[in-house]
Amino acid sequence: MVLTIELLDSKRHNRSIFACGNDNLDAYIVKSASQDLKKKVATVFVLIDSPSMDIIAYYTLSTYTVNITNLDKTFTKGLPRYPLLPAILLGRLAVDSSRQGQGLGGVILIDALKRVLRATEQVASVAVIVDALDEKAVNFYQKYGFQQFKEHSFKLYLPVKAIEELCLRFEI
Repeated sequence: MVLTIELLDSKRHNRSIFACGNDNLDAYIVKSASQDLKKKVATVFVLIDSPSMDIIAYYTLSTYTVNITNLDKTFTKGLPRYPLLPAILLGRLAVDSSRQGQGLGGVILIDALKRVLRATEQVASVAVIVDALDEKAVNFYQKYGFQQFKEHSFKLYLPVKAIEELCLRFEI
């Protein structure tokens, strides 16, 4: 068996048994993910253990804008004073409960960050933004260098420059 991350294909990937323990994340992959992909609202990437087509983890990426006043001044110091800056939203990230605790959350997060880095070569973005569901998720993202927004403790960002450094540090 080989872990593979692919773009969601609703005809090939089995979404029906996915259960991470959060009803909203479970319902999204089963009911809404393929529509978001089709309508270009979000790209949905799934982790499978091939040859099985059962989804064991997934994440979504989409474009986003962030208000410059919500970001730390040390980060925005060298940036243009535009009121809104381009970013990428890591909208959802979930691991099936049967596979939690195996480091797969980190695997798919690093995959998402690598995709973001490649995308910024074509489309500008200053950071990746996440909306953490709870304190446990906040701690998870902070382990990778994400910083909390000034006024929103569950909203975090990671500057693209930090992603570059992270990839170099881990030789990703």
